[in-house]
Amino acid sequence: MEKESGSISKKVEDFLQVFKKGEEFTQELLKENEKLRYKVAKLEELTKYSDRDGTFKVHTLEERIKFLEEENKNLSDRYREVEEENKDFANRYVEVEAENNNLANLYVASYQLHSTLDFSESLKIILEIVMNLIGAEEFSIMMLDEKTNELTIVANEGMGNEQRASIKLGEGTIGKACKSGESYYREGDPTDLTGIDYTHPLVCIPLKIKEHVIGVISIYKLLVQKQAFSNVDYEMFTMLAGHAATALFSSKLYSQSERKLTTIQSFLDLLKEK
Repeated sequence: MEKESGSISKKVEDFLQVFKKGEEFTQELLKENEKLRYKVAKLEELTKYSDRDGTFKVHTLEERIKFLEEENKNLSDRYREVEEENKDFANRYVEVEAENNNLANLYVASYQLHSTLDFSESLKIILEIVMNLIGAEEFSIMMLDEKTNELTIVANEGMGNEQRASIKLGEGTIGKACKSGESYYREGDPTDLTGIDYTHPLVCIPLKIKEHVIGVISIYKLLVQKQAFSNVDYEMFTMLAGHAATALFSSKLYSQSERKLTTIQSFLDLLKEK
């Protein structure tokens, strides 16, 4: 298991190195681009006034001063234009860097979800993703019992150890989200917790395998530094809806099959002894 974990960490690290190299290369390009743009601007102005100087003869000191002032003004205006263009490039670079980081986070989260067939470990990974990558402080993972059509908490973070009643399919915000298979996002400021309780979360994400819902993730409170949901948060919710469901379903089936195999093996060993 340690060997497998080390292999996963190495793959994730290798993947992140690709983004780091791309980031370093982009920074170098931006610096060179800035230098070249200033040189081009200077050459453009020098060429323009060099041509003019060939046809326009300055006869007095006053005309010369006026000529230099105009040249200086045009150069200053051109430099300001170049500075604005460089700022635009820098802002675009920041946006690209943020997208790269978001993509890396999505990749790492997806890879982690499918790195184990242990049900408890899968739950732990999902808790870490929701807490560290989305920024939730209080939330729960609920699984649907198809025999009773009830949702019960199988793991939670920040909600204490008190017992909470099961929620029936179709009842309340969580039950309706589970039945419809559609994610629920409360409108308004996510830091405003007015009316938020166990049955009325900020966010409720159904865990689906195709159209089959096996459970939900309900978020009740965000971390202090988390003021709003970003585009990558919604991408993360979409990823969790499918990948987390597959990971939990697969690990649960595997755990059940392991228990059955153990039971069968114990029965066979008992028969051999007789």
